[in-house]
Formats: sequence, C-alpha cells, structure tokens
Amino acid sequence: MKNKPQAHFSRRTFGQRCVLAAGGLVLGSSERVPVRGAEPAPEKGSPPAGKYVDVHVHLGQPWNKRGPLSAEMLLRWMDAHEIAQAWVLSLVSPEAWFYPITSQWVLQQTEPFRDRLIPFCGVDPRTINLGGTKGIVDLLSRYVDAGARGFGEHKWGGPIDDPRNLEVFRACEDLKLPILFHLDNSRNTDRPGLPGLEKVLREIPNGTFIAHAQGWWASISGDVKPADLQSYPRSPVAPGGAVDRLLAKYPNLYGDLSAGSGANAISRDKSFGRKFLIRHADRLLFGTDYLANGQAVPQFELFDSLDLPAEVEAKVFRENARKLLGASDQESLSRRR
Repeated sequence: MKNKPQAHFSRRTFGQRCVLAAGGLVLGSSERVPVRGAEPAPEKGSPPAGKYVDVHVHLGQPWNKRGPLSAEMLLRWMDAHEIAQAWVLSLVSPEAWFYPITSQWVLQQTEPFRDRLIPFCGVDPRTINLGGTKGIVDLLSRYVDAGARGFGEHKWGGPIDDPRNLEVFRACEDLKLPILFHLDNSRNTDRPGLPGLEKVLREIPNGTFIAHAQGWWASISGDVKPADLQSYPRSPVAPGGAVDRLLAKYPNLYGDLSAGSGANAISRDKSFGRKFLIRHADRLLFGTDYLANGQAVPQFELFDSLDLPAEVEAKVFRENARKLLGASDQESLSRRR
C-alpha cells in the first residue's frame, strides 16, 4: 500500500497498548497480555488484524463547508480505533444526503486500499429505463465486477415494500449482495410493527437484509408509535418489539448497530440491551456511521461498558460481518485490486 497512513491512537487504545507493552516486560517478549475482544494475530493470507470490522462508514467530499473525509483520513481513524476493515457505503438517492456519493466514486476512492476498505454500490429504484430485475442485475454486475461487495446504504424516499424496491432487492438476491438499508419516516418507510419489512423478508427469503436507522431501532420496543420511527426514544424497552420478533423469525435479517440510533437502542435500557446483544449475537453487526473527520462515535465506550462475553464480542465486532461477505472474501478482494 502506498503512503501508508501513520497510526494515531485514542486515549483508550493508548492505554490498552501500554498494558500490552508492560505485559511484555513482565512475561517475556514471546508472551502477550490478552485484551478483551481483541482479534488474534492474523496468519499469512488472512484478513487484517483488528478488534472491529465497521459495517457502516462513508467517505466525504468538501461540500457545503464540510471538510473532506478521504480514504487516507479514514484509514488513520481506523488505525486509532483498532478497526481492521470497513464497509464504505454509497448514497445515491436524493433523500440520502445533501450531495450524491456515487458507486463509481466509492469504487475509485477505495481501489488502492481494498484489503481494508470494502466498497458497496447502489441504485435508486426510480431510475428510468432500469429494465426490471434483469436490467438492475446487469447494472449492478458492472459494479460487482469493479469490486463492489454489497448494496447500500439504501436510502430511497419510498415505502420499504414498494414494488420498485422489491425489484432492486431481487436483483441483489440474484447477485448475493447484502443490502444495508436505512428505515425511518422518510426513507424506506414503514409502520409500527414493521409489516412492510416483514413482507420484504417473506417475498425475498434468499436476500440478505441489514437494517439501520431510527425506524428500525426504535422498533426494539413494543410500545413504538409512528413518530418514534423518526426519533431516539429514551424510555425503557417494552416487551414485544418488532426487532426482536423479526430477528428471531427471519434468518436473512441482520441489525446494523451504527449511528445514534444503534447506540440509543442499546443504551436506553442497558440491562435489556446487553441481553439483546447476547441473544442475537449471530445477527448483529458493529458499525459507527463515521462520515466526518473528528466525528464523535459513542459505540466504542458503550460496548466497552457492557462487559460482553468474549465470544459475543468476536461475533458482533467482526466475525458476522466477514461471514456475510463470504469466507473467501479476502481472496476475491485481492483479485480485484
């Protein structure tokens, strides 16, 4: 890799590395002190070492007085937070962001760093002349051939179960692309209880769906109201939430723990949140939604505070993400570099 970014460490990471160094002095240079949730040193040809795989980040251009977030800047931030790899998401719908982050740009920016930055692609279901599912497959295949490994962040301004959306989802099913989607009262809209999402899961059982944002995570509670699907409820979690029910019923559904919505879902009722993470350890994915240089991210401190079992941390922090992209993901990425 050219111009490898110099690592900068957070106060938490610096303390952990001091422990490792001190342990080496006491135990001898051939022994190490284990750090909770840390990944074993990689063997040759295996994925990069790191505590986390972040399934939700964005690169940014300097629009609207916001500074850029380049691939090199993202990698420095990842090094500081023990993130081995990150899924770099596109944003192509007009409702998604204040300027488009196109699939082509994401593929171009990540190309020199495919061992660590994994590009996702997207298409808006309203795009004219898509040609139905077959035409969408043809379009997305071009992105896959260029290195795309998933679809998203999908943030179109229509219902989650709209027929045009289902065509896109069927194309992703055909191509085995995991779909990371945003759900609230403006994008991929639904109602309390998430009946629209359940329809999608029933009709496309071989698709892989990764749910994100306020509408999804507010539905962790059984007392969710329509307005809550655009907010961050603070009340204790009531039994009977759609999130628990859908995760238990549909093996093709996963939860993206990124952003304020993911952090709020776990922290609003920490006792419930910890049990929820353990109960669904095979179906939850660590993420941050990092998109601006210097952005505060609550996930690191939150998950440190929960004292999760080591096997749960390993699954949620990185193993589930890698399984979703396939055991041979690293080999595939290397061929596309």
